[in-house]
Amino acid sequence: MECNFCNGKCIKNGFQINGSQRYKCTICRKGQQNKYNYNACKPSTNKNIIIFTKEGLGIRSTARILKISTTTVLKRIVSIARNIHQPVISRGKIYEVDEMCTYIRHKRNFIWLVYALDKKSKTVVSFNVGKRTNKTLSRVVDTLKLSEAKKVFTDKLKNYRYLIDGDLHSVKRFGTNNIERKNLTLRTHLKRLNRRTICFSKSLLVLISVLKIYFWI
Repeated sequence: MECNFCNGKCIKNGFQINGSQRYKCTICRKGQQNKYNYNACKPSTNKNIIIFTKEGLGIRSTARILKISTTTVLKRIVSIARNIHQPVISRGKIYEVDEMCTYIRHKRNFIWLVYALDKKSKTVVSFNVGKRTNKTLSRVVDTLKLSEAKKVFTDKLKNYRYLIDGDLHSVKRFGTNNIERKNLTLRTHLKRLNRRTICFSKSLLVLISVLKIYFWI
């Protein structure tokens, strides 16, 4: 058979416990089967999880459609996100920074998503999740400083005054239009970020993993 990973040639490599023939690629040396009984083992599962996550489906919805367990979906999302790296930021760009509120575990436990948007390309270049403090904001702001940003637009939150130099910082009217529109898109696409919802995240790790998949794949 042909390898599912590198399209190389596979040779027989014994049998599974359930009696299925096992194969091994002669090039990448990865083990696999011609046909899987459990849907989670199919090569297309991870691709489908990425698609469903970006379309805003929840963990249970994804599990029902793919006919796999919710635990497997959670583990795959975390595993996929672990291999996603922050994109390289170009120098001398103009950015918009904003924060939005959501919940973790219960609605009394507020958590804030802070992220930076390239004003021209409309892509998210950096984000951080945590309490609404200077420490959380500085993780994003410091990234922009290292990229020698030309200008950074924010709202009137006073914390930004202490984190961003005056000649770099701007709170001009309509300066954050793009990122405010992005906030609306995020709340529309990802149920866990809605204001009035019971679909909030139960784990900070899963929330960060979903955001990585949504922003950078």
